[in-house]
Amino acid sequence: MFEAVEELVAEHADLEKKLVDPSVHADQGHARKLNKRYAELTPIVATYRSWKQNGDDIETARELAADDPDFAAEVKDLEKQREELTEKLRLLLVPRDPSDDKDVILEIKAGAGGDESALFAGDLLRMYLRYAERVGWKTEIIDATESELGGYKDVQVAVKARGQIEPGQGVWARLKYEGGVHRVQRVPATESQGRIHTSAAGVLVTPEAEEVDVEINPNDLRIDVYRSSGPGGQSVNTTDSAVRITHIPTGVVASCQNEKSQLQNKEQAMRILRSRLLAMAQEEAEREAADARRSQVRTVDRSEKIRTYNFPENRISDHRVGFKAYNLDQVLDGDLEAVIQACVDGDSAAKLAAA
Repeated sequence: MFEAVEELVAEHADLEKKLVDPSVHADQGHARKLNKRYAELTPIVATYRSWKQNGDDIETARELAADDPDFAAEVKDLEKQREELTEKLRLLLVPRDPSDDKDVILEIKAGAGGDESALFAGDLLRMYLRYAERVGWKTEIIDATESELGGYKDVQVAVKARGQIEPGQGVWARLKYEGGVHRVQRVPATESQGRIHTSAAGVLVTPEAEEVDVEINPNDLRIDVYRSSGPGGQSVNTTDSAVRITHIPTGVVASCQNEKSQLQNKEQAMRILRSRLLAMAQEEAEREAADARRSQVRTVDRSEKIRTYNFPENRISDHRVGFKAYNLDQVLDGDLEAVIQACVDGDSAAKLAAA
C-alpha cells in the first residue's frame, strides 16, 4: 500500500548525508531548504518504520499463537496498532501546502451592516488576538481604520510563530481556513427595540512573504503620500506620513497610516504588498491546488458566508464542514481550536479522498 514511501525513505537518508557535510552549510539558504525538507520527511519515515516493524511483529505473534493460544491476545493488540499506524501514515502522506510554515497577514474588513459590522470586525480581531495568545504566537497590528463606535472598518494584523514549528502547526497551516465572510446574528448595541440584525465582516488571510519570495522592481511601484485620517492624535492630519503603494503591473495596492513616520508606513505597506503579490503568484502557479485560497471571498456579501456567529443561541456554525457548537462566548474569547481543527480534518479528508 505504501510502496512509494520507500522513495521518501531514500530521500531522507540522502538529506541526512548532505546535512552533515560542512560545505552544504556555506550556502545558508540552501541549507535551510534541506533542513526544512528533512524535517517534513522525518515523521513520515519514523511512522513507516514503525508500520513495517509492526507487520513483522504480527507475523511473529501469529506463528507463536499457533503453538500457544496465550499469544492470540497479543495478535489482536498488534493488529489494532497496525490500523492506527496505517491511518497515521495515510494522513502524513496527504500533500502539504508549501506555505504551511509561513507567518500570515490577516485582514478584517467591515461589510454589510454599517456600524454593527464594524463592531463585529472588532470582535473578530479580539478573537484572533486571544487565540494567538493561547497558542503562543506573536501579533502586531500593522494598520487600522477605526469606526466612530469603537469597532474597525478595516484592520490588518501580522501573526507570527515563535520558536520551532511542529509540522501542521504553523500560523498559515491553522489560520488559512479563516478566510471568507463571517456572518453575525445578534441585537446590535445601536438597536433600541431589541430586534436581531444580521451583518457580516470579511476576513482575508495571506502568507507573509519574505523579500526572497517575491521580486519587486522599484520601477514598478507608484508611491503616494497623504495625510493620515483617524480618531485623533498629534500626527493625524498634520503631516503627509500615510503611504499608499501601487504595484503598477498588477494593480495591487497596499497602504498604511498607523505609524508616525513616512518611512515606517512605507515599510509596513511593503510587507502587505509582498504578501498580496505572493498570494497572487501562488494562485496563478498552483490554480488547481489552491481551492482553499480561492474560496476566500473578497467581497463582504452575507450570502457568501463561511461561518455564522449566532448570539441569541450562543452558537457558532462553520458551513463548509458542518461544524456546530454552542460555546460562542468561549470561541470569541479565543477558544478557536475546535473550529479550526474541524476545518483541518475536513480538508485532510478531501485530500485523502482525491488521492
